[in-house]
Order: sequence, then C-alpha cells, then structure tokens
Amino acid sequence: MPSIFSKIIAGDIPCHKVAESDDYLAFLDISPLQKGHVLVIPKVEVDYIFDIDDAILGDMMIFAKAISKKIKKAFPCDRIGITVIGLEVPHAHIHLIPINQMSDMNFSNKKLKLNDNELVEIALKIRNQN
Repeated sequence: MPSIFSKIIAGDIPCHKVAESDDYLAFLDISPLQKGHVLVIPKVEVDYIFDIDDAILGDMMIFAKAISKKIKKAFPCDRIGITVIGLEVPHAHIHLIPINQMSDMNFSNKKLKLNDNELVEIALKIRNQN
C-alpha cells in the first residue's frame, strides 16, 4: 500500500519541494520543529531505512548533505541536525533540522504552525541558496 510519501512523489498530494533528483525528493515538513525542517526521501518505496540498498542509501546521504548546506545558508544556525525515526510514515526518510541546541530536535516539543504562504516562502528561500 502506498504511503503518503509515495503519493507526494507521484504528485497526488502537493508538497513544498526544496529539491528533487531522479531518485530522491526533499520537501518541507508540514509540522516542523524549526523553520527550515526538511524531509529527504528516496523515491523507491522502502519502509525501513536500513533495508535500502547500500548504494541508494549512500547517495541519499549525499543528496541530504547538499540540502543541509542550503538550509544552513537560508536559516543560519550552529548545525543541521539529522535524525531518522521512521515510525510516523512507513517510507524511509531523513529529517534535516536547523539547530542551535540539543532541545531544538526534541520531537515532543510543540510543532510550528505555519500557513501555506510561510511554507512557500521557506521552500523558496532554501531552493534559492547556492
């Protein structure tokens, strides 16, 4: 059964796209911990990240690295935190989150409530970074 991320890849559900390649997609988390919180997913439908083929997983990390540099420029911070939880959607994904302290990545923190215009602006700000 396709996950919500598979439906996003297919274009059946809209997203605020940050970057895309033939094999990967990066888009804004709609319930972010911080402005600039991005999800990176493989286009191949795999539930558990460690079930992904090694080459695909390695390339996914390289894709995420390029996105993290753009996020850091768009939203200056000490680090781009990276986490894989994998319980909320049955499709492997990486969270990239601008952070200045450990608590910025606490998923039990209250999520930001951003409207569509704010999400469009954030995605554009990240995409426009070199």
